[in-house]
Amino acid sequence: MQKEIAIALLLSLCLSFSSPAGEIRTDNVVISVRSQYDSVRPGSKSALAVDFQLAEDWHFYATDVTRLTLKASSGDYIVFSEPVFPPSQMYEFELAGQKQQIPVYSDTFAVYLPFEVGAVSLGAGESVDAEFEIGIEGAMCSGSTCIMPDFEPLTGAIKVAADAPMSEPAFELTESAWSRPVQEKTAGWADYSVWAALPLAFLAGLILNIMPCVLPVIPLVVLNIFNRAKNNRARSIAMGLAFCAGILLFFAALAVVSIVLRVGYNQVFQWGDHYRNPVFLAGLSLLMILLALFMFGVVTFTLPSSVSGKSRSAEGLSGSVVIGFFAAILSTPCSFAILAAVFAWAQTQRLFLATITIMVIGVGMAAPYAILTSIPSLLKYIPKPGRWMELFKQSMGFVLLGIAVKLIVSLPEETIPRVSLFSVIFSFCVWMWGGWVALTTPKVKKYIIRVIAAAIVIFSAVTLLTPSKKLIDWQDYDPALVKNAIEENRPVLIKFTADWCFTCKALELTTYSNKEIARLIKEKNVLPIKGDTTERGTQAEIDLKNVYNEAVPVSILYIPGQAEPERMHGFEIKRLQGLLRSLADVEQAGDEEGED
Repeated sequence: MQKEIAIALLLSLCLSFSSPAGEIRTDNVVISVRSQYDSVRPGSKSALAVDFQLAEDWHFYATDVTRLTLKASSGDYIVFSEPVFPPSQMYEFELAGQKQQIPVYSDTFAVYLPFEVGAVSLGAGESVDAEFEIGIEGAMCSGSTCIMPDFEPLTGAIKVAADAPMSEPAFELTESAWSRPVQEKTAGWADYSVWAALPLAFLAGLILNIMPCVLPVIPLVVLNIFNRAKNNRARSIAMGLAFCAGILLFFAALAVVSIVLRVGYNQVFQWGDHYRNPVFLAGLSLLMILLALFMFGVVTFTLPSSVSGKSRSAEGLSGSVVIGFFAAILSTPCSFAILAAVFAWAQTQRLFLATITIMVIGVGMAAPYAILTSIPSLLKYIPKPGRWMELFKQSMGFVLLGIAVKLIVSLPEETIPRVSLFSVIFSFCVWMWGGWVALTTPKVKKYIIRVIAAAIVIFSAVTLLTPSKKLIDWQDYDPALVKNAIEENRPVLIKFTADWCFTCKALELTTYSNKEIARLIKEKNVLPIKGDTTERGTQAEIDLKNVYNEAVPVSILYIPGQAEPERMHGFEIKRLQGLLRSLADVEQAGDEEGED
């Protein structure tokens, strides 16, 4: 008996938390439906309103790909027209340091479903209920993720009565709303023919070959194929196909990510999300720098004999796969618009079809190389190698450096100095690795040099790239703020800096990232002020020149009871520590209350 009571209580509890009829309720959205009239007459026109209430920062796409779609169906009595959507809003987000906009539906909005009532034979006072079902699909996104919810259909019934008053509508619609019959396929790109979409995906892959991000790799590959073709046609074909395999490997990895998100997390792969990740941006910028140094001849890439099996043929094939993989990666900074459209379409389709579409992009990118290696006669149209090729290769190195700079400046502001400094150290160590040794260098000496270079890189990465907590709460420069603190006998530390001042950045990474300095500033109740003199005409820039007669970098410490402030130029961490320790201790009221 107790078991039956427990089951009954459990069922009642579940029912009490379930959504009411005609409503969908999730953590991110509430969807409900209402009728324009309580009842409608045979032969009349009316509509349903589907109301959406989205959680903060969530939205549905209003674009032709993965857009919000509603499909209503009913019995013989009701014929629905196309949905009437509200005006969209522009949603702005940042991608790789650039502002992007996309039309969306957000907050609270309604989509109207006009319908006409067919001829129904009803006597006076008679009525009939026409049941309806509304299917809802579309990508639902926030600033950081997208999902493809599997909404249950909205269901309900429209009351058709011979004497329905239809005098007080819950909402109004224009007459044109009923002039658009429902089409079997919506106009969105998501419902285009597969045979039209796959060629578009192939074309998108072809276009990736002319992107400036991948252009630096192409001459090297073509030159490699050209040189191999003069000696061994079969080897040339094999290396070209290995390059194609590297490209396809990259897109296969993307397809796997798409499958994992769709199956495991019910999320949509948003092309460009990886560019919102600072770790990815920093890593890709360093890869660009490494490839640029390769273009300049500072370092060369070779595979260990254990990988190549001490075979030049195997080394060439493995190297071609790696270069093909990197070529696909290098295309992504320039290909957002193309890849975003194709990926968005793919994720509205069945999982198998979506995977095929992603791979077709890779086939399109790899196709020119496959053709070139299969028809060696085309190689004669490629200019002969010479000094121009070396100059072009080096010029492409500068293109890669430009891309690296673009990626670095897209990082969070507080991260840019650290990554910039590490990039210089990284470049120096790469130069050590490739330029300080030669074929005649003794093996022990070669290992020592490269171990030192690797150790410097690792130590610098741990020191500069490890996320650090903001130790000092700097206040923006304000002369009145400084004056009031001095009048209250409070110590004031002013750090004059500028974004273009490399020494200032180094000072920030050393002196003002020192935990002892930060602790003393807090314990001695020092007011930390940041005087940013990056731009001309700012109050900090004017006072630095006219009041203090100084130039960056300089730190100025006002000590209570001392007529003139202490001035520190450059890296005077020991002196700053001594001055801070000499300040009078300040009792912390909050600490005393906590002890009581």
